[in-house]
Amino acid sequence: MSDVVGATPREGADAFGDLADERADDVRVEESTVLAHGAVWNMRRDRFEFAGAELEREYLDHTGAVSVLAIDDEDRVLLIKQYRHSTGHRLWEIPAGLMDVAGESGLAGAQRELAEEVDLQAEHWHLLLDVFLAPGSSTEAMRIFAARGLSPVEHDYVRSEEEAELHPQWVPLDAAVDAVLDGRMQNTVTANAVLAAAAARARGWRTLRDPELPWSGRDAVRGELSH
Repeated sequence: MSDVVGATPREGADAFGDLADERADDVRVEESTVLAHGAVWNMRRDRFEFAGAELEREYLDHTGAVSVLAIDDEDRVLLIKQYRHSTGHRLWEIPAGLMDVAGESGLAGAQRELAEEVDLQAEHWHLLLDVFLAPGSSTEAMRIFAARGLSPVEHDYVRSEEEAELHPQWVPLDAAVDAVLDGRMQNTVTANAVLAAAAARARGWRTLRDPELPWSGRDAVRGELSH
């Protein structure tokens, strides 16, 4: 993978150049109420007018998050197994964490999480994907980075609670793709990341983007915790 990213349009792609999500700034919230305060995120209800009707919707007011697909020189990706209480599973995931440090950029958050969760730093960073994880019920915007040129790093962060049980494993990218398509790995971020990486590799990694691009999706979400 080159450390210089310049996306090149594929043949025929121009015909669908306007295929893009758009901000709904015309839909204005009339009233917003926090229904429950949580330790990490809140439950909120908004009242707004839409298509001539007054609607109410409840959603999780989330801080947003970042994740890192670390890729070595053999096209292996670093996965970690982590217990997720709501699913009743230990899931294979990529390093990830909340955007809960005031003023921290997405890239800085990703660099912090890579160090804290798997004791690594990276020389080359690229933006792989921006996704809304549960747009029908949560404001959680996730920015997924690709990291190359990996080396060990020392830090003073102590992993605790669920993170105390993290089990890292290097896996060939193709094996990770197979596990997703076979239904053996079901974590949303992991699936998005490895499938996107496989697609990017097939295009010579030309689809990777500047890791410091404005995070416009997160900027537009409702609620307060992402702002």
